[in-house]
Amino acid sequence: MCYGQQQQRSFSRDDDGNLTPSRTLRSAIDNAVVVEDLRGRLAETEARLERARAREAELSRQLEEMKRFVSVMEILETYLKRRFREQQQHVATLFSPLPHK
Repeated sequence: MCYGQQQQRSFSRDDDGNLTPSRTLRSAIDNAVVVEDLRGRLAETEARLERARAREAELSRQLEEMKRFVSVMEILETYLKRRFREQQQHVATLFSPLPHK
C-alpha cells in the first residue's frame, strides 16, 4: 500500500471540497476523548473514595473515644450509687433510736 492511499483513507472531502478526517480517524479521536473522560471520572471517584475512607476512619476513632467515655461514665455511676447507699445507711444509723438500757 502506498503513502498516498493511506492519506486518502485518513482524510476525505466534505461537500464543500475541504479535507475532513475520515470516519475511522474521527472514531479514534472520539475514543480517545471518551477514554480521557473516563480516566478523569475514575480519578474523581478514587478521590471521593479516599475522602470517604478518611471520614470513616475519623468516625471510627470518634466512636471508640465515645465508647471509652461511656465506659468511664458507667464506672463512675456504679461507684456513686454504691457511695450513695453507704451514706444512706450511715445516716439511717445516726438517726435510728438508741437502744434503752
